[in-house]
Amino acid sequence: MNYCSHCGQPVSFSIPEGDDRPRYVCRSCGTIHYQNPIIVAGTLPTSGSRVLLCKRAIEPRKGYWTLPAGFMENGETTLQAAARETQEEACAEVALENLYTLINLPHINQVFMIFRARLQGSFHPGPESLEVALFEEHEIPWDTLAFPTIERTLRHYFADRPQRDFPLHVSDITLEDRQRYFRGAAS
Repeated sequence: MNYCSHCGQPVSFSIPEGDDRPRYVCRSCGTIHYQNPIIVAGTLPTSGSRVLLCKRAIEPRKGYWTLPAGFMENGETTLQAAARETQEEACAEVALENLYTLINLPHINQVFMIFRARLQGSFHPGPESLEVALFEEHEIPWDTLAFPTIERTLRHYFADRPQRDFPLHVSDITLEDRQRYFRGAAS
């Protein structure tokens, strides 16, 4: 990348303030051009019968509950991304298990990948989380889950758990599905 797509001025490859990776930065307008893969990787961390959720401290959906997940960075595997996001959002170490949900979101050009994981030790909110807590199935805050991908993953998990069989679930969330989810969450 040589020029800013926002203002047309030259960009430099440098580490922006507050970041730890080099990015293309416009010297004129200050725009940072992120070039991340469009993969969201995360975990479904469990401890016994409970699931770990994080209350988001950042937009989008600040104040809503989610599984620890986020954008995969260049140079890492999906497993590394899932573990890193769990550490960043919940300050938690996990033992990763199988890929559990792979959800395509073609309308926003994302692939959402969640791995089952066993919580190892303590946890507390990272800078991207307001709270981090363990929930039994009957305690899940269904009305305040951040995204349809989170709800779908949790519903699969609680349906599969009685049989102790956790196959890979592959599905799509369309624009219409997403709009329906957010309309329901707003009511």
